[in-house]
Amino acid sequence: MADSRKLHLGAFMRPVSIHTGAWRYPGAYPDANFNFGHLKRFARRLEEAKFDAFFMADHLAVLNMPVEALKRSHTVTSFEPFTLLSALAAVTEKIGLIATASTTFDEPFHIARRFASLDHLSGGRAGWNIVTTANPDAALNFGYESQMDHDARYVRAREFYDVVTGLWDSFADDAFLRDVESGIFFDPDKLHVLDHKGPSLSVRGPLNIARPVQGWPVIVQAGASEPGRQLAAETAEVIFGAESTLAAGQRFYADVKGRMKRIGRNPDHLKILPAAFVVVGETVEEARAKRAHLDSLVHYDSGIHSLNGMLGYDVSGFDPDGPLPEIPETNASKSARERIIEAARSKNLTIRQLAEKAGSYSGLAFVGTPATIADEMAEWLHGEGSDGFNMMFPYLPEGLDDFVDKVVPELQRRGLFRTEYEGETLRDHLGLPRPENRFFAERAEAAE
Repeated sequence: MADSRKLHLGAFMRPVSIHTGAWRYPGAYPDANFNFGHLKRFARRLEEAKFDAFFMADHLAVLNMPVEALKRSHTVTSFEPFTLLSALAAVTEKIGLIATASTTFDEPFHIARRFASLDHLSGGRAGWNIVTTANPDAALNFGYESQMDHDARYVRAREFYDVVTGLWDSFADDAFLRDVESGIFFDPDKLHVLDHKGPSLSVRGPLNIARPVQGWPVIVQAGASEPGRQLAAETAEVIFGAESTLAAGQRFYADVKGRMKRIGRNPDHLKILPAAFVVVGETVEEARAKRAHLDSLVHYDSGIHSLNGMLGYDVSGFDPDGPLPEIPETNASKSARERIIEAARSKNLTIRQLAEKAGSYSGLAFVGTPATIADEMAEWLHGEGSDGFNMMFPYLPEGLDDFVDKVVPELQRRGLFRTEYEGETLRDHLGLPRPENRFFAERAEAAE
């Protein structure tokens, strides 16, 4: 039987390009990352193309790199995610709106409130990307002298998820009567006080916002470490993966979905979307030339900083044209660190070569024609390496327009991607069920 599944596509839009040379590319908007007019145009174009979601990553520190690298960064100024996505909710109608929010440096009540608000404002299009902040410079902005231990961050994140989702379930879906005649606005029997007291968190509740349109905003996760995979298997509905080869993608896909089966979750209720950098050309050679030109715009000062960040270890004092030294264990993202070290060892890359890769994006990349890119994406989908992709554009607006105008029609022609939205909410786009209210499910069933 032919595989009838379709790709799910998100757009990684903060920064608007992960590539540190993007703002310097000929014809690119240098201020694309911090210009609402541009961002509004990008969101509308993605919605025209029927993308599942517009995704905003976040970071909580500026002084997280040497000034020689910082002065070259187009992400030094960026909008706060909820403010921007709330504004974009008013100028779009269908596309999902996913924001990153940290479980390390925020409180569950804040997170629950913001996402519930965004879900109501957007008519059910919000998603929460759960992150455990690894940046030690961010800790200094929140009154901490050092970063929380890696495993401890995930323990807190698991409890944090339980509290936030519990707060979203504070009110039954039918709690608000708004009965003008009787003067009863809501039914107190349909209000639940969470009163959570756990190892890391104490939150009384209830949330002062009605239950979100989607029940819960879609839960997104990006960790690839052992604790990250387990957290995703238990909680996530979308994973933004980082596997750069189909074989690695297949291993990750089988591992996480296998964990879901073992704990009784339906694997179809999780969409795995690896990040994919895409450069489109009329020929493969033209696409490669575009990529090479873009990579040439990355200054070593930027690249070495990106490499240090991925390693969690400063290698700028070593010979740039020498091999990568032994890297000790750190609190940095383990999956990113391991990918860089494996590439260095297997390909005998120098620190300079690794820095160029780190600054120019070293992960999964589709560089070619619309047809070759569609071929590769289909191979990942049909080979169970992914359920789609979180697309990264090389420069804006041309890189985004190339994908929307050339690749999306090719995917649609092959039956690999939708031609129209089939619902209103982000859950509809992703084919995810609306979660029951854990405190009022029995009453809802009885009423039916």
